[in-house]
This record gives sequence, structure tokens and C-alpha cells, in this order.
Amino acid sequence: MIPLSVLDLSVVTTGTKPAAALRNSIDLARHVDGLGYVRYWLAEHHNLASVASPAPDLMIGQIAAVTKNIRVGSGGVMLPNHAPLVVAERFKMLEALFPGRIDLGLGRAPGTDGATAHALRSRLDRREGDDFLERLSELVLWETRDCPAGHPYNNVVAMPDDSPLPPIWLLGSSDYSSELSAQVGMGFAFAHHFASYDAIAALTNYHSRFKPSAFRQTPHAILAVAVVTAETDAEAEKLASSADLNRLRRDRGQFLPLPSVEEALAYNYTAAERASVMRNRERLFVGSPATIMAKLQPMLDAGKPDELMIITAVYDHEARKKSYSLLADAFGLGKKVAA
Repeated sequence: MIPLSVLDLSVVTTGTKPAAALRNSIDLARHVDGLGYVRYWLAEHHNLASVASPAPDLMIGQIAAVTKNIRVGSGGVMLPNHAPLVVAERFKMLEALFPGRIDLGLGRAPGTDGATAHALRSRLDRREGDDFLERLSELVLWETRDCPAGHPYNNVVAMPDDSPLPPIWLLGSSDYSSELSAQVGMGFAFAHHFASYDAIAALTNYHSRFKPSAFRQTPHAILAVAVVTAETDAEAEKLASSADLNRLRRDRGQFLPLPSVEEALAYNYTAAERASVMRNRERLFVGSPATIMAKLQPMLDAGKPDELMIITAVYDHEARKKSYSLLADAFGLGKKVAA
């Protein structure tokens, strides 16, 4: 069966403060490590009341220290927010401390609103427009040391210099991202959970156009999907009601903590709001394990991802752990841990 991984947003709820959400992330990582998940990635978001972690590199170190087998990485570092040298130094440090277990996923977006993005970058030497490719090239140069002769960076070394950068993955939700990942020969992760672009087209394009490189000899595509699983379809629908209301509010620009099931079920939806929820359900898979498998299989067969990354955002932390346990069993990971 296809390998399973986790993308964690360190979700804040109306009953879980940000500090507790971070501790829940560490607890969940321990849990899925025992279940046989292969990868645990942390997102970078800023100024969002619903997301507790703006610094995935800090969380990566905490989680790698308390797990044994699972790879831990960023999903991702928003490269426009950071000097490439800083990213190189921090991830080389993580690789030195946890060799062979770290991933460096990179994103092009700021992970926040315009004002916060400006505050993040206001003291940096910014270029106008999209400078992601320039930043990516510079990041790679800190590893390859291929600066032109006489360049001042030739005298700058990203420490620790005896540890390599971990594997680089490019994150995206468009045809541009899949094309770039294929052309530079890096791993690719497609964000189906918020993309408007067709996931199957992105995955197919990446696999067909991939060029072997010093980073990877063969393509590896991760499909990230939002899933809520419970023992029954009815129970999963109840859990997902929080996500439904939260998404409706996000579409209005209200980035609030995840509401409880009780609050969500009591909300009086208009006909237009219910239609909006149903449209959003095209990017959220809800149901029992058998239902989830039936819903996901056509996409897996058509897109042929090499790995499936699960994002589960529900109000109750134990229900979240249970959701990952049920998926592990359904996909035959072969290791069972009590929820």
C-alpha cells in the first residue's frame, strides 16, 4: 500500500490554546511514529488565530527528539520570509542532530496576510516581485559552494559544514510548482487540501517531466489531502462539522480558532452557506475508513502519488489521534497503537 505521512498545522481550537496545541503536535507525532507513518511535516503560518506554529524548524527539533523512526520536516518553510543562509544553517543543524531524518520542504507563499508579510520581511533586502527562484538558487549554493570566482559569499560557510542540507521538497498547488519541481529534479508535494488546480494533472505533469539531478535520481510526489475519519460515517460527519464552519469563516476572512462540534452543529446555515460548505467538501474527505478508501482510490489510481500525506483538523485531540489510527489500519501500515 501507499506510504502515509502527516501534515500538522498545530490547530488551535476554542478549547485548546496555542501552547496546548503545540504540545498536542508533539503527542500526535509520537502516536503516528508508532503507527508506521513515514513523515511528519510542520507548516509555517503567521498571525493566524487558528495555527499555533510560525516556526517549523523549532518544532522539528522538538519532535525529532521524542520520536524514533519517522522523518520530520517542514511543510513548509516559506522561503520568501527568510534569508537562504539562515534556512541552510538551521536545517544543516537539524540534520547534524538527527541525521537521515530531516526534510526541508519549501513554499513560495508568505503563509500570512500582506501586512504581516511586510513585517516579516521589512528588515530584509527584498526584491520586487516573485524572487523564489533566486532564493532557491542561493539556498542550494550554500550547499554546493559553486559561487563565481571572487564572489564575496565564497568566504561564507553555512555551519555545521560537515552536515549536508536535508532532502529538499518543493510545495505547491499549481502547475507552476509541479513543473519547477520536475525541472530542478526535486521532490514535489501537492496541496490538494486548498488547491484549485487539478491534483491529477499536477502529479502527472511532475512524473512525466521529471529530470534526474544531484538532488534526486527518481521522482517522488506527495499528495497532501484533508481527511476526517471515525468508526462510522455519521461520527466522521459530526467531527467534520467543525472544519465546515471554520472553512466558511475563512472564506469570509475570519481566521478564528476551530469551533467545537456543538457550536458547529448549532450554527444556522443559509442555503448559500450550505452550498459553499458542499463546494469545500470537494477538498475534504470525510467518513469511515471504508468510505475514505473508496473516495481516495480514484485519485490515487489516476494521479499515482508516491506518498499520501494526511491533514486532519478536528476539535478533539483524541478523536484526531483515532482518525490517524483508523487510517493506518485501513492502509495496512501494520503497526497498531491504542488511540
